[in-house]
Amino acid sequence: MQKRRLEKNLSREALSQLSGVPAPTIAKFEQKYTISLASFVALAKALGYAKEIKALLSEPQYSTMEELENINKNKNRKRGRYEWKG
Repeated sequence: MQKRRLEKNLSREALSQLSGVPAPTIAKFEQKYTISLASFVALAKALGYAKEIKALLSEPQYSTMEELENINKNKNRKRGRYEWKG
């Protein structure tokens, strides 16, 4: 994020004003790489990455044809059925 901010010649304060994310939150993210998803999306949008953020989760990820078939079968589901047992 810092690299993208500097490429656009923006200070943290300027990015803060564009995104609505407080400058200290931006500083913490650039130093410790921790941030809320809402703040991350706001920063990405302010830096011109709205399409990339939207595309990130727009296509399903799958490893096998069986997994793809299950994804396609479940596309219109409103709730999950199974619990994750990691």
